[in-house]
Amino acid sequence: MKHKSLVFCTIFVGALAIAACSTRRPGEQDAKTVRAIKTNTRYDDLLTLFKDWREFQRPKWESGVPDFTPAAIEKQKEGLRELQNRLKAIDTSSWPISQRVDYLIVRAEMNGMEFDHRVMKPWARNPCFYWVASRTPMDLFAEGPDKVFVLVLGQLPLPEREIPEFRRRLEAIPKILEQARANLVLDAKDLWLLGIRKKKHESAELSDYASELAKYHPELVPAVERAKIAVDDFRTWLERRVNVMTAPSGIGTDNYDWYEKNVHYVPYTFKEQMILCERELERALAFLKIEENKHRRLPPLEPVEDEKELRRRFDDACKGIMDFIRQEDIFTAPDWLKVSYELGPFIPPNPPRDFFIQIEYRDSMPMKCHSTHNMDDLRQAHYAHPIRGGPPLLYSIWDTRAEGLATGFEETMLQAGLFEKRPQARELIYILLANRAARAIAGMKMINNEFTLEQAVDYAVKMTPRGWLPREAETVWFDMNLYLHQPGYGSSYVIGKIMLDKMMADRAYQLEDKFVLRNFFDEFHAAGMIPLSLIRWEMTGLEDEIKKML
Repeated sequence: MKHKSLVFCTIFVGALAIAACSTRRPGEQDAKTVRAIKTNTRYDDLLTLFKDWREFQRPKWESGVPDFTPAAIEKQKEGLRELQNRLKAIDTSSWPISQRVDYLIVRAEMNGMEFDHRVMKPWARNPCFYWVASRTPMDLFAEGPDKVFVLVLGQLPLPEREIPEFRRRLEAIPKILEQARANLVLDAKDLWLLGIRKKKHESAELSDYASELAKYHPELVPAVERAKIAVDDFRTWLERRVNVMTAPSGIGTDNYDWYEKNVHYVPYTFKEQMILCERELERALAFLKIEENKHRRLPPLEPVEDEKELRRRFDDACKGIMDFIRQEDIFTAPDWLKVSYELGPFIPPNPPRDFFIQIEYRDSMPMKCHSTHNMDDLRQAHYAHPIRGGPPLLYSIWDTRAEGLATGFEETMLQAGLFEKRPQARELIYILLANRAARAIAGMKMINNEFTLEQAVDYAVKMTPRGWLPREAETVWFDMNLYLHQPGYGSSYVIGKIMLDKMMADRAYQLEDKFVLRNFFDEFHAAGMIPLSLIRWEMTGLEDEIKKML
């Protein structure tokens, strides 16, 4: 997901909220739950509970610092159980499917918090949980719930009205990292190595920002420098401790299966997902070779080396894909719906360009297909719903919907004819798919502790065609970090694409010759940013996947 960044923002997600680890095993119920009688049947009761839940999952603040101390976590234990019991007491048997879907969304978010406290424990085992500053806040809200506090080092000069809050957050950074030292007590070697890498990056960004800040707001420079010292000291503290760590960071396949079934509502086990991802990697590599053979007499598709020409191609691609969608009746596209996003500064060839730059600089159109993310953001801004509307749902439970559609739409548009006049761009579609499948496999092999972090990075680099995923660049490390701390996210690109294909096939079978592609996607988009299995239930009425998971 791509979201507009603010000058500063605080990111709270339910996966990080302060609730204590339940001692119950998955599927077990406490005495209160067993005795709970389903007496509430009003949909409004669910809406009230959802509001209470969202307020509850935010961390408490003390002197500008979110409280994740053991005492605060213990204090919240009963609060989570009470909310879960209130949810279990609601009888949805007479509700329409759309409202029962909303119930399952609330259930998924609460299960996500329970899982964090029973298994993930990010405040105690993951130093990246304490991510305090960033120059590039892209996806900090949406992709991955491992961040409790992020100060976005925004464009200068800062608006005058924002300076007091900016200063307050800067001054809180040393306090946050001081609390982190007390909270981080669990051995998880690769997560700590990622934390060290992240703190090196944060330190460099703070240093660069201090130099720029001196030109506009010199009075803020000392606070930035103190924040940098705190980050450097915290990194040194991590480095001293990681050398004696031995515990793996993956959660294992049983925990992964529980999470996918009860939080993300993915109807495939770890083993099944691995088979599907391996098959998609094989298919992508095979189809790439067929495309290359078809285009063997054409000159190689070289990256553009002129910034003005890049901008022209970029703008043409943004317009071209929207024109194609409207002309071919792919889905309803009002005038306000666009795929454009920030292109960013021109990247020279040395050091090696990162993966998505390699794609973008050869042909902008494939990445515009993936920019369904941007269209989703615009739709969400127009989407008024008490549960599905507003900011993205917690715990990235939308990942199969967002990433599955974005990945699937690339090949959908290839099959729809978008690339008939740019044949070599077809090769890029299969390179993108191969990269995502390779990343998914690498991430899953970390989850089951078959791969270390280094081995996962090496595998993703090796299996991405043409050497376009450089090991020294940030993308592959960011991805492996995300996949290790957010179960299921790495596979969601591929598994979500497969689930989308299945949903379209199901709907086509139901409607036969009455199936219309535009109507399918319009119904699909209207369901909102929720798990694909829930959209399928709502669109088709088919309950097989839901019954398999509940």
